Amino acid sequence: MPALATAPRTTSPRGIQPFDVLDACHQQMVTALHQLATLVEHLRERGVDGKAQEMARNIFNFFMTTARQHHEDEEKHIFPALLRSDDDNLIRQTLRLQQDHGWIEEDWLELAPQIESIAAGYNWFNLEQLELGIPVFTALYQDHMALEESLIYPEAKARIGAWDLQGAGREMAERRRVNKR
Repeated sequence: MPALATAPRTTSPRGIQPFDVLDACHQQMVTALHQLATLVEHLRERGVDGKAQEMARNIFNFFMTTARQHHEDEEKHIFPALLRSDDDNLIRQTLRLQQDHGWIEEDWLELAPQIESIAAGYNWFNLEQLELGIPVFTALYQDHMALEESLIYPEAKARIGAWDLQGAGREMAERRRVNKR
């Protein structure tokens, strides 16, 4: 199973394009969520083996780094402009997404120790807990991404100026470069 890719380093003469990175990360999240379900099926049929370890390692690394960077990017560069708007629905939906980030993190912190143990080759995971927790985690993420793609990103694109997007792109690229070390 191939490792989950990191966000693309899409550049233009003006640098990294923030919405390209955010959109690419959503695609990676869909893949990672599918891999979580595949991992549970694999564990049910074969237990912890080399393939399970590799899947778990890729999933764990993705949600510990790329997914968290994605949420940080949104909190820092996308949500503030929307929260300053005079559109009550937009503000309410943005606040909901901020709350989702907390719920997603909480759900991940429940799953992460088990995924990490599988990655290390241990058998102390609780398959029933994974079977119950992963669909909740997946549904929350899918609903979250759908709202971002249908409302939040289009509104942000219309409200955030080119200068601010360039600065966001530079900051996102620099943080990824530093975190890659």
